[in-house]
Amino acid sequence: MKERLEKLLLKDFGLNPSRRIIWWKGDWWHAGDLDSLVVSCRENLERSGFKEGYRLAVLLPNSPMVLALSIAVWSLGGTISTLNARAGFTSLSRTLDLIDAFGVVISEEIADLGEQLQKSGFPVVQVDPDKALQPFVGRQCEAGDPDLAIIFATSGTTGLPKAVPLSHGNLIDNSLKVFDHVDELQEGDVMINVLPNFHSFGYTVSGILPLLCGMSQTILPSFMPPRTTLEAMNTSGVTDLVMVPAMLSFLLVTMKNTGIKTPSGLKVIITGGDKLNVQIDQKVKDTMGIGVLEGYGLTECSPVVAVNASYSGRKLGTVGTFIPGYDWQLRSSEGKILQKDKEGILWVRGPSVGGSYFKAQDLSSERFVDGWFNTGDVVKVGKEGYLTILDRATDIIIVGGFNVYPQEVEGILNEHPDINAAIAVGMPHPVNGEVVKVFVMREEGSSLSQRDIIDYCKKELAHFKVPRKVEFLDSFPLSPTGKILRRKLRELK
Repeated sequence: MKERLEKLLLKDFGLNPSRRIIWWKGDWWHAGDLDSLVVSCRENLERSGFKEGYRLAVLLPNSPMVLALSIAVWSLGGTISTLNARAGFTSLSRTLDLIDAFGVVISEEIADLGEQLQKSGFPVVQVDPDKALQPFVGRQCEAGDPDLAIIFATSGTTGLPKAVPLSHGNLIDNSLKVFDHVDELQEGDVMINVLPNFHSFGYTVSGILPLLCGMSQTILPSFMPPRTTLEAMNTSGVTDLVMVPAMLSFLLVTMKNTGIKTPSGLKVIITGGDKLNVQIDQKVKDTMGIGVLEGYGLTECSPVVAVNASYSGRKLGTVGTFIPGYDWQLRSSEGKILQKDKEGILWVRGPSVGGSYFKAQDLSSERFVDGWFNTGDVVKVGKEGYLTILDRATDIIIVGGFNVYPQEVEGILNEHPDINAAIAVGMPHPVNGEVVKVFVMREEGSSLSQRDIIDYCKKELAHFKVPRKVEFLDSFPLSPTGKILRRKLRELK
């Protein structure tokens, strides 16, 4: 019988009800407290008509409720889908249509968005972050695979929603393998859970891994302001930081300005989601007392693929070695298998890798082939197995650890009546890694300004997808075959 998350977790809660499990708003929750919230949520989901194979969408900040709802949904044979409430109504409604959600759970802060979704036919229920879900009237939906634990949603390369379903086995494998692989992670640690739960790095590594591996977690609804995060770290005694590099930069500045130190017991810092600037490592070491273990992953891989396993063996500039269970190949852009000492596009397979995209057979067939997954990243692997990311074969822009697909930004801009064409690219940024810059060809006679475009995008896109820079051009550089040369656009200052 396949292992399921709720069975492992609820068994542990029953055996160790007094285990300190969550720090939330100044107080410690024990396993029995979370178990009680799970029971209440499960009962009220059943009263609402939730059935095996259904999918529940959650638009909530990090909180005990996200974990409780996840476990309750799994115990009913359903699938959770944690979505970004700031993605915008248009994007969210498309995603909810795609996953055929039974209902949408929201927080009080986004009541207006909830009203919009309700009017569009999606049942919405509002919850407090640590109190029981109330019964609501859900919608009839098609029952799916009860083995699916979660569906993460991002914008596909066409600008349309792309959904990544992961099984219980995927999440269990990735969590346990990461715990075993990283020497500094131990039972009894206190890990910070501050990355957004719609981000697979945050949901799996910061949320599920501690529950499965006998660790506690300090849950914060938001990283901002960084001072509050630092204060919570000290009060709860955080030992393990899991962050994107941009967060570390904010912490360094805040520590310098306030004099607040990190907890004396801090013993490991792990980053992922974006490339780590190696220069920041020494600053982190000087200020926090320890350096950074950089890792690498993708949502489709649950998410961790590789990570530096220890401080004694880490290699700066690499993302470490593959966690156990992965097979890997390097291939050319045409799909030819290359020797392992060459540079090439990384393909992986293993029990952490999902099997397809949700209801997207054509897209799935492009990336999932005979059990192998095409990461789209150009890499090299050293003799000792350390992985270095050289480039992305795709044009994805990574802003503070979050993926931005140029085609989504372009699709929104190209709907504007004063825009003839638009191209989005990533530009280097000292804190966020990259920011979005757009090149725009205006319609003849238009007086559209940079501010007009940015304000327009703020209404349609999540904040990290909004362009920071706009440049107007009369034409775009083209290849001999007529393809727009994004590389040339990036070279424009």
